[in-house]
Amino acid sequence: MDIKLGVVMDPIGAINYHKDSTLAMLLAAQKRGWSLHYMEQDDLYLEDSHCMARMAGLEVRAEETDWFTLGDCSTRPLTDLDVVLMRKDPPVDLEYLYTGFLLERAEAEGVLVVNRPVSVRNASEKLYTAWFSQCCAPMRVSRDKQVLEDFLREHGDIVVKPLNGMGGASVFRIRKDDPNLHVILETITDNGRQSAMAQRYIAEITRGDKRILMIDGEPFPHALARIPAAGETRGNLAAGGTGKGVDLSERDRWICAQVGPTLREQGLTFVGLDVIGDYLTEINVTSPTCIRELDKQYGADIAGQLMDAIEVRLAAR
Repeated sequence: MDIKLGVVMDPIGAINYHKDSTLAMLLAAQKRGWSLHYMEQDDLYLEDSHCMARMAGLEVRAEETDWFTLGDCSTRPLTDLDVVLMRKDPPVDLEYLYTGFLLERAEAEGVLVVNRPVSVRNASEKLYTAWFSQCCAPMRVSRDKQVLEDFLREHGDIVVKPLNGMGGASVFRIRKDDPNLHVILETITDNGRQSAMAQRYIAEITRGDKRILMIDGEPFPHALARIPAAGETRGNLAAGGTGKGVDLSERDRWICAQVGPTLREQGLTFVGLDVIGDYLTEINVTSPTCIRELDKQYGADIAGQLMDAIEVRLAAR
């Protein structure tokens, strides 16, 4: 199938070659003979009801110091493409949401957008776990510091984090009688102006915060357990965690079975579930990572599996 694939991403020249999952996707698509078309967020615009973009032809290579070449740039409607990967990193701010609306117009005219824009808007990555509460540890979301303090009093050991963060940024562990309690809650809620999430601390974090990659609702059979560095409670690789491949447990597979059908139904084709111990903690729908790390440890081609799923979806349209 002759497929034209566009990607909306952060500047390709600034990515981490060894870890970037978007690059893995582009390499897999190019290997299939698909043509690649590169865009950044400010290249998109709306003309009446049509999504337009400045886009450049793109070639990618598995070369550490020279992984891409951009071709000629032209302005065209997104309907010239078959599929667009939305891979702009968070934060999911107003501009991110506006970009989603533009991509939704392209979707309405027949372009397959991965992940589906309306579903990304509806699936706040931390809040979305509440739709699968049977999989989760106790949690509370509020901008009222007293509500969060009551949650700490109930559980004695909690983690608090902003709703729009990524990479472990601004994640705090708080224990009962912590002398920094009030300043942490003031900071995380911006003095009551910003909602934050509190979750009961899960001691199994010492064995890793598992990233499970879901393709069209089905899990890759291994997870990347991101193990915190000494003195840390965050397993995120961006916070110094170490990634170790592990087989999915029965509980992991049960969680995937609970979440997977909804992801597939909502057009969330590539998703990263975060699981600590027995509990689902986040559902990452914007630009999930860890393809490269899992591919390296298992000799896999996860991005290739994603391209297969995209091809199936295109054929069914």
